[in-house]
Amino acid sequence: MDRTQKETFVSELRERMKRAPVLYLTDFSGLNVKAMTELRSSLRKSGAEYVVVKNRLAQRVFEEITDFPDITEGLTGPTGFVFGYEDAAAAAKALSEFAKTHDQKPTFKLGVMENRVLQPEQVEKIAKLPPREQLLAELAGAFEAPVAALAAALGAKLQETAGLIDALREERARAG
Repeated sequence: MDRTQKETFVSELRERMKRAPVLYLTDFSGLNVKAMTELRSSLRKSGAEYVVVKNRLAQRVFEEITDFPDITEGLTGPTGFVFGYEDAAAAAKALSEFAKTHDQKPTFKLGVMENRVLQPEQVEKIAKLPPREQLLAELAGAFEAPVAALAAALGAKLQETAGLIDALREERARAG
């Protein structure tokens, strides 16, 4: 890479980091070109992007971005960046699922979400979360359950009142 190509790459990397709400650093050593192509494809389907970055160039970007946490400790050995643009859990899940079928490669080094550094164990926990749609459905169910219980209780009281009025009518009909 000549100087202009490096400058272009650094500016593109800076732009990606600003755009992505989540970033995962991985060690991709041991993956061949075919596996890397598969990984990129599966990440693309989950709304993420995989970019192999030279550690020197990544350090330059981190020096320029002041509002980003310091993750230079993760810039050792071969480093791949996963930029999650849509769903943080989906990107982590795609990477984790891929690793299960490829001898546990790539491995998580670090992650950054909402300007907080995540350790590999935390990223693994994110990968085990259910899909976003399921979480939203569970949340909607949690909100709906008390309202449904209240409606059922009110309905039961209304039915009980109707039964009492009917019994009173029958009693008055017999009496008079």
